[in-house]
Amino acid sequence: MALNEDVILETHSLVKDFNGFVAVDGVSVQVRSGEIHALIGPNGAGKTTFFNLLTKFLQPTSGTIFFRGKNITREKPADIARRGVVRSFQICAVFPHLTVLENVRVALQRNLGTSFYFWRSEKSLGKLDRRAAELLAEVHLERWARTVAADLPYGRKRALELGRLWP
Repeated sequence: MALNEDVILETHSLVKDFNGFVAVDGVSVQVRSGEIHALIGPNGAGKTTFFNLLTKFLQPTSGTIFFRGKNITREKPADIARRGVVRSFQICAVFPHLTVLENVRVALQRNLGTSFYFWRSEKSLGKLDRRAAELLAEVHLERWARTVAADLPYGRKRALELGRLWP
């Protein structure tokens, strides 16, 4: 287990075996706060499998995963996401016909206990606007708040995805 408080994510000897085919073989890594890491390799090298292990899309065959010093190896994917361990996919996943602000508000609805009730009145969802604006500022999208997501360039859509992950 990580003793250094700067370590956010850590794996020890992580293995994923698919009936004799070892896709991830003994990976140990530490990610500290403020660091940026890249995982590179050819197709079939195990990059996606490794991320699927971290986000619990897959269970490891062996090894451990720690997040902020807590063993999360056997936690459920939803619990991992609540901790903030999330991923995005190559293809942007935004609601294209909603505005940037509305996209973030949809993510915030789960905190109201009214998750994804698109038919809620504008007034009832308006109380989410302050937090949504804060999240948009975090990803530098505040000036696009009223823009329909389909009209954003690809890079801004990726930033919008990140803004929706932090409610």
